[in-house]
Amino acid sequence: MSYPFARFAHVFEGNGFGVGLTINQLRMPPPAGAELVPAGGHSHPTRLGELMPVATRDDVGLGEEMRRANIVDSRLWAYRLEMIAQLAARRRDDRDRAPGQPGAAVPGWRRASWVLEGYSEFLPDEVALIMNCSRAEATRLSEAALVLFHGMPDTWAALADGELSWPRARAIAAEIVRHGPELEADVRAAVEAVVLSQAAELPVGRLRALVRAELLKRDAEAANRRRRQAEAAADVRLRRSVHDGMAEVVTVLPQPIAAAMVGTVDAYARQAKADGDVRLLGQLRAEVMAASMLRPWDDSRPPVTAELRVLAPLNALLPDPADPMSGGAPAGIAAVEDESITAAHLRALLTALDAVCPGGLQAPTGGSLYLDLLGGGGNLLATLSRRELELAARRGCPTHPDGDCRCAVVTRPPPTANYRPTTAQRRWGRARDRHCRHPGCLNRVGWTDLDHVIAHADGGATDCENLCCLCRRHHRLKTHSPGWTFRLDADGALLVTTPTGVTRISRPPGAAWLEPYELGTLPPGVEVLDPAPF
Repeated sequence: MSYPFARFAHVFEGNGFGVGLTINQLRMPPPAGAELVPAGGHSHPTRLGELMPVATRDDVGLGEEMRRANIVDSRLWAYRLEMIAQLAARRRDDRDRAPGQPGAAVPGWRRASWVLEGYSEFLPDEVALIMNCSRAEATRLSEAALVLFHGMPDTWAALADGELSWPRARAIAAEIVRHGPELEADVRAAVEAVVLSQAAELPVGRLRALVRAELLKRDAEAANRRRRQAEAAADVRLRRSVHDGMAEVVTVLPQPIAAAMVGTVDAYARQAKADGDVRLLGQLRAEVMAASMLRPWDDSRPPVTAELRVLAPLNALLPDPADPMSGGAPAGIAAVEDESITAAHLRALLTALDAVCPGGLQAPTGGSLYLDLLGGGGNLLATLSRRELELAARRGCPTHPDGDCRCAVVTRPPPTANYRPTTAQRRWGRARDRHCRHPGCLNRVGWTDLDHVIAHADGGATDCENLCCLCRRHHRLKTHSPGWTFRLDADGALLVTTPTGVTRISRPPGAAWLEPYELGTLPPGVEVLDPAPF
């Protein structure tokens, strides 16, 4: 296609369906230098802005085209929801393991919501990989699809006709889901009739409030019922903060208890302030909360240890030898629990660890310390204790005792003939994967199984090349859900294919951006010291 053509028409056909597409050229000359087929070797699919140049429109035309784009977006979302509802109809829960069978969900396990009752527990996982989104987002999309397409046909029709925007339709569906399964069909229809007549003109926040008000008007017991249900969802979660190097501990619990906790923390913080502490009140509250939880003074209870994984490549601590203009600034990036930190923050952390372990970085009392050795591409070569590393350094290469070689003196754990992985294999697998390797899943490695990608019963070896960390949910999905395939490449990339044929790749985290110093070289000013005695 190019500008000399005034009109282009085509019909796409397949499986008995035909879609007519007609594109009319705008009746105006193209802007200088504009081409619908890019010149040179940089080809890409024709973009809408190339078919219908935005810069050539006046203000009225631009506003009208934006309005039309919103209508098309609503229709596309209705189409997506219809496809999700159709996929759900083909993924009933008869595909899942029945209670009592190996691989079945544990007794008492609750599905994400009442809307998904009767459907496979792995439906959101499949939607997540198809839509390339998180499982939580896929769950919400599946709920909206089933509620709107099957339970609120007028709202879905308004979305499909472009009369209702997707954010508003989504808000209505979310409130219906939140209300619970006890909602009668006639009550839902009555609420829909009232809400839909106003929905297009209301902001999303006010629309949600209207839906809640109409639901409560017809079901006064709903609020108490949801409160009782919500108490079962009490939990503590770690959430990323917008501030560098910080995180949020979110505690979800009944409101009176939460208010009492906040009041207590605030009172102790104000006491410290009155006693002369010059720090900000917010800092004091955070310290009081941390001390109340960690209780460093309390030795009446058995100690609890937590694993902290610090990824500190050499070039995150040392200046870049290839860049004399860097001013001595490190070139690499370090991370703590997958959160990037600055070099200064990393040094402060290592200094604090040295303070905990006098005499150098050692395993803390009752704990352990392992060092992960990474290759030039960032792939994990070995994970060793400090003592094992010192032994390997002193022993050197047995074939070349003069040390003038590039032979590997440490490597990954060897395979075993047993079904259960060895302790060394578990340590190595957790160091490489750091969390569940199912695409999009970030369940911590401490909550995962080191699973055979090719089942041991099918000839799969208990070898690092055939083992990866999967949380219990995705372990069950891989092993027992029909139509899913998993493959682990030699570089540790896990390829997961859904029953619908969509493949997503999960790579070992952190490997891509590591650029260690070349083997056998050290940056200027760095000395080689004898290992500490052991």
